[in-house]
Amino acid sequence: MVGAVGAVVAVVTGGLVLAGLVTDLHRARGAADLGALAAAGPLVRGGAPDCAAAAEVVRRNGAVLVACAGGGDGSVLVRVSVVVDGAGAPVLPSSVEAVARAGPAGDENGSR
Repeated sequence: MVGAVGAVVAVVTGGLVLAGLVTDLHRARGAADLGALAAAGPLVRGGAPDCAAAAEVVRRNGAVLVACAGGGDGSVLVRVSVVVDGAGAPVLPSSVEAVARAGPAGDENGSR
């Protein structure tokens, strides 16, 4: 009986840790998307990417801006990192990263 309870506790704990990791990954993806959109704002008027705005938006969404760079096609690429809540567990990464790209849309044929 004790072994069965221990097994159930182990499975539930593992599920909760995995759910936390997925939540952190979604947080990173959302922060990257919003950061890329914030950085791409000035591109519409021909300006340079606003990486300071991206950093602020990313920070407010619980992530850290790792990289922000303009692309040759008028877009901006943003990379963010989120510290994993369950960090310290030997099988979990200490952080997760996500990348997002934003910029002016092309025409119907995909050209700009």
